[in-house]
Amino acid sequence: MSRVLLDTSPLVAILSRRDDYHRVCVEQLHEISPPLLTCWPVLTEAAWLLRKEPMAIQRLFQGFETGLLKLLTLDETAAPWIATFLHRYRELGAQLADACLIYLAEHEKIETVFTLDRRDFSVYRLSDKRALNILPET
Repeated sequence: MSRVLLDTSPLVAILSRRDDYHRVCVEQLHEISPPLLTCWPVLTEAAWLLRKEPMAIQRLFQGFETGLLKLLTLDETAAPWIATFLHRYRELGAQLADACLIYLAEHEKIETVFTLDRRDFSVYRLSDKRALNILPET
């Protein structure tokens, strides 16, 4: 499988056995070749959602040590693009993490995102009007 961006929702589901989507996300994870690519805003959201599960947060960061996860960096040149994206999708309530993932998809030529947020990611478009492939497939 080609490179895959990782959104907050499956990351939390994988790390929290209590999550309703834990099983389906772990199964999908086994079908993806590592590393899964993500960014700091996704990690921030995940850490907040997992704040009552300190061992899950520790497992999150162990994912970088094992090569399961890779952090893609954003610099200040991404800010105008992200601001434009957030404005374009303001009615949808686009989140910073989503905008950063779409930016990375656009600039790193990544075509697939692992997310449970199908509602929003099925609407988001790259500059050439293409949608990302969404995992898990329905």
